[in-house]
Amino acid sequence: MSIFNSEEIINVQSPHEKLKIYYAGFDFDEFRQDELIEQILDVLVDFSFGFHEGILEDKYNRRKLKEAARSIYKIDSFEQCRKKYVDEDSEYDDIEDKYLKRGEFGELILHLLLRDFHNSLPLLSKIHFKDSRGHTVHGFDAVHIAPDISDNSKFSLWLGESKLYKDGKSGVKELTKDISEHFKKNYLRDEFTLVSKKIDVGFYTLEQFKDLNKQEEYKDFLSKKDEWLKKIDEKEKLQDILSSVTVPLLCTYTSDTFNKHTDETTKEFLESLKKEVTEIEEYFYKYLSIPEPITDLNIILLLFPLPSKKDLVKHLHKELEKLQ
Repeated sequence: MSIFNSEEIINVQSPHEKLKIYYAGFDFDEFRQDELIEQILDVLVDFSFGFHEGILEDKYNRRKLKEAARSIYKIDSFEQCRKKYVDEDSEYDDIEDKYLKRGEFGELILHLLLRDFHNSLPLLSKIHFKDSRGHTVHGFDAVHIAPDISDNSKFSLWLGESKLYKDGKSGVKELTKDISEHFKKNYLRDEFTLVSKKIDVGFYTLEQFKDLNKQEEYKDFLSKKDEWLKKIDEKEKLQDILSSVTVPLLCTYTSDTFNKHTDETTKEFLESLKKEVTEIEEYFYKYLSIPEPITDLNIILLLFPLPSKKDLVKHLHKELEKLQ
């Protein structure tokens, strides 16, 4: 059983260890969007606050849920995105302003998938460590620790990026640009310095953590946090750090398959989906270029097809407004 039980709503296919496909199905020919939105919003508190300040002990506290919803809209990109999707009934797509694209919930979906399907622990929360209105702490969309995909007995630092696009190929092409920009030597060193400064503070001590039922879980988290704090210290070689890094790249996109079929169990649906994701994966690797001197990265491509990216984002904003 996963943390948020999202396997009850989200199906997963894994053609190979470097490609994961996630999708919600249909019920009486209708896409299960309402259920998917509820599932995504279930991780709102976890996404907004992570394990900071002992949040495990009141994960489902209603007051904390409202606080998390309000905290999202303290980020300018989410507020501007809400106006675009809800007030104007429009959407962003191939805009140049990557900052505005952050208001489309890609990070929230990535957080859910990592927590429930990859058994991850959020190392820090960008929302919690927001330095000022409209500014986030680091460039990566997710900084988690999770089991290494090639050896589950070991843990890896997961540095994730996410995109929501009408077109899946355009989305994965943008993800390749993130790789080119974010995995340069100087950028990585700066990011690790920022992250290490933040995760060294802002957590309850084990003595301050009051929930005895989850104390062992929190103790385990603190141990892993301290271990990774040492690993990303500026004294460590960057090449040694990267050998223990996994890079999950999520593209949530509007899918032709989901607009042509209404039953995810049929042979026709599965064949169409396979053809679609194979083309997107090939397109991704066509444009992927890893910056020198890095020669290899442990990249996992995560694809999340759905009938309408615009409709999902619009209704997520509407539901988030209600929670405030």
